[in-house]
Amino acid sequence: MKRTLAFSSLLALGLVACAENTGEDTTKAEMMKKGADAAEAAAPEAEAAVDPAVAMQAALEAAVASELRGDAAARDEFRNPVETLMFFGVKPSDTVVEAWPGGGWYTDIIAPYLASGGGKLYGAGFDPESSSDFVQRAITTFDEKYVANPEVYGSVERTVLARDKSMVAPAGSVDVVLTFRNAHNWEMGGWADQAFAAFYEALKPGGTLGVVDHRLPEDADKAREMSSGYLKVSTVRQLAEEAGFVFDGASEVNANAADDTDHPFGVWTLKPNSRKTDREGNAPEGFDAEEYLAIGESDRMTLRFKKPIEPTEALLE
Repeated sequence: MKRTLAFSSLLALGLVACAENTGEDTTKAEMMKKGADAAEAAAPEAEAAVDPAVAMQAALEAAVASELRGDAAARDEFRNPVETLMFFGVKPSDTVVEAWPGGGWYTDIIAPYLASGGGKLYGAGFDPESSSDFVQRAITTFDEKYVANPEVYGSVERTVLARDKSMVAPAGSVDVVLTFRNAHNWEMGGWADQAFAAFYEALKPGGTLGVVDHRLPEDADKAREMSSGYLKVSTVRQLAEEAGFVFDGASEVNANAADDTDHPFGVWTLKPNSRKTDREGNAPEGFDAEEYLAIGESDRMTLRFKKPIEPTEALLE
């Protein structure tokens, strides 16, 4: 839209400049009106000339480059936010749920991006009735930073995603649900199926679910999913498809071939946690922290699912 307005202004000024050179008895005000009328007539054609994907990418790149992110950009090489959000098809006018936003690494990108296009963000976080000090601090931080500053982060609302208590957004109101490196927590906790069902309910028919998580090789022992922080793609697909979703594609944008997933402290051995000891303070014999720092962050799946326009056969049975 800004590009269209700029085009309109230039067109109007150009017509005025032409009039000044004709010598005709026409006032500048009259020519400005004629120029504005012509620009308005040309605006739809100029608007159509702007590729929506190009505009989306430019807006995302601006959000990623924002000073609001502080030193978070150091992880961009592993998390590829522009490419990831483009793959998920997030538009700045969308209504989006970010499930378990945590410290806000992605929120600092998504919220301003949606604000630029009039979209809305639901941050589906912890249960506010929890007695955990950690949970209460997380809720307070989210509210004070994002909810209380609409002039910076746009329309942001905190909702709930918890075991036996999930209301991530009004049913059928959301264009996109996103979750980054969280599904393994719900699977280890035994309620991943509830989370995926909540996402399905919140999405509009045709809406998108985007999942990024640490990827366990398909031939690995499935028991590792309960302790390592890694999940198999097949496990995530099963969770999504049993909730009613249809698989819509995968990207290797967040892959890391250097990660063999076999680490003494699971995924938490790698950046950004870089754990060096167990809970008792013991490190394995021969443990070399530099070896794991060199790997970078984990190998990750990036999966896209759709909520069908019509109910699937599984839901009709």
